Amino acid sequence: MSATQNTSPKTMAELAADYGLAPSEYQVVLDRLGREPNHVELGVFSVMWSEHCSYKSSKIHLGKFPTKGPRVICGPGENAGVIDIDDGDACIFKMESHNHPSYIEPYQGAATGVGGIMRDVFTMGARPVALLNALRFGDPSHEKTKRLVKGVVSGIGGYGNCVGVPTVAGETNFH
Repeated sequence: MSATQNTSPKTMAELAADYGLAPSEYQVVLDRLGREPNHVELGVFSVMWSEHCSYKSSKIHLGKFPTKGPRVICGPGENAGVIDIDDGDACIFKMESHNHPSYIEPYQGAATGVGGIMRDVFTMGARPVALLNALRFGDPSHEKTKRLVKGVVSGIGGYGNCVGVPTVAGETNFH
């Protein structure tokens, strides 16, 4: 870097934007803390309020799903949902979107999605026995899509198979 280049550090507001926080979200951070966050706090807010963790764009749609009913023992939320299927048995369901992580690193993004589903089923005291996957991709003729499909399918199979939980069904759609 030459001595004439600007080397002034970014403001926390600029870093917040770099970390994916909207100005209104950064204002919420300021209001809640009553001060400017430090680097660690800003990083935590940016991760916890990311699309991956907080479902920024899909939360409105997820809220449309029913979470109560005569057979619902525990509605879906942070962990899996639990449904009474009679005779003292229950069935546990979990769905997870790993679109963004899978776009960045297809194998690992998909594998950790499977791991997250199984973790949330275990958390409810159940044992996962099978996986189903609904995969959505862009234009199948696009070079990036081909790489994503190969990595995501490998990641799903690799993680589930290594712990003995097979993928038994699913679907794949392209834009």
